[in-house]
Amino acid sequence: MTVKKLTASTPAAGVPFYTPAQTPPAGTALDTGAEVPTLFTPLKLRGMTLQNRFVVSPMCTYSADDGHLTDWHLVHLGAFALRGAALTIVEASAVTPNGRISPEDSGLWQDSQIAPLKRIVDFVHSQGQKIGIQLAHAGRKASTLGPWHVTPTRREIATAEVGGWTDNLWAPSAIAWDEGYPTPKEMTVAQIESLVQSFADAAKRAVQAGVDTIEIHGAHGYLISEFLSPITNQRTDAYGGSFENRIRVLLDITRAIRAVIPATMPLLVRISATEWMSHAGQPSWDLAQSKQLAALLPDLGVDLLDVSSGGNNPLQKIQVHPYYQVDMAGEIRAELRRAGKGGMAIGAVGMISTAEMARSVVQADGTLAGGEQTQDGQVEIDGENGAVAKADLVLVARQFLREPEFVLKTATLLGVKVQPPVQYHRAPFKRERL
Repeated sequence: MTVKKLTASTPAAGVPFYTPAQTPPAGTALDTGAEVPTLFTPLKLRGMTLQNRFVVSPMCTYSADDGHLTDWHLVHLGAFALRGAALTIVEASAVTPNGRISPEDSGLWQDSQIAPLKRIVDFVHSQGQKIGIQLAHAGRKASTLGPWHVTPTRREIATAEVGGWTDNLWAPSAIAWDEGYPTPKEMTVAQIESLVQSFADAAKRAVQAGVDTIEIHGAHGYLISEFLSPITNQRTDAYGGSFENRIRVLLDITRAIRAVIPATMPLLVRISATEWMSHAGQPSWDLAQSKQLAALLPDLGVDLLDVSSGGNNPLQKIQVHPYYQVDMAGEIRAELRRAGKGGMAIGAVGMISTAEMARSVVQADGTLAGGEQTQDGQVEIDGENGAVAKADLVLVARQFLREPEFVLKTATLLGVKVQPPVQYHRAPFKRERL
């Protein structure tokens, strides 16, 4: 009797450990044709191609060791890539020590933080997926406690006794977040210039770690967002006052990062489309200014604008409904296309928690899964190819925490046959059981 010799399966390429190659990557649509929703079609951003339109939004987990990622992050982030997310973005990573939100935040301000990030990058790449990192500075919202440490009797401020730095907070102007919070220091021009360099240096480290893309965090009331808003930026120099001056820091950081990353690497920017302060009776950052800013970014080499909102003022009044941020993304997207700047993609984030909603946000015909029109009833036409969508991809946060398998479940619910992780082939999702 001849015994057939077993051979090892094809290993994943370019990683320092054995794992079978995921060819094609999990989450890839196996069917082709018009019946496949846009959500499961590829999207190319410079040299990076995503096999579907799902992105794991950066989510703070307050679990790093002096800015260094740990095994927690490997398992946490790897779970999403394993189950079909085309792009996973590492949580906000501080470009300086005082730019962390909490003492346990991720950072990329020193070379020793490269290797832990690379370990996670290698795993995500072993699954055939892409990984990015969000670079950030928390500004006046830095030096706070992780949310599970906050109690009715314990405030969220991280004092020196627990590793905080309330005496070294940076902001465009010396305006505290709220009553009872520490007053930040107004940054000098030299500090602003050093901040721009810190973003560029962190980007270089991210490239060394092998990431596929970088996102600049310009949202949620952190330092860049504070510069954008006339409420928090009351400077009278070249970095404050006019719209052009208030956006200067973001544009300088964008140019600095674009100059040090590969030409093939896409660059992303996240903004708060509005700070929800129109009720305050004073100038604030709003959707109109976001549209104005968005029109400038493509020429600076930005490939995707990630549209969020709020976070810059405790008095904000958010008008919440399921599409409250998606609609703003759609308006910015439509405005860019009318202006002939449709080459920059738009990402939508916020309350995307069902298969139908994820589909509707990017669907080319502008309909929901049930055949209804988009939430606001409007049909925006993409002048380049006649397609309709609110955004080009969805960034999902909390739903991935609830369901790391959100991509695979969505495919099943929408009737799309996709590639599973090869090791999980015996456990397919069945629509009648979801």
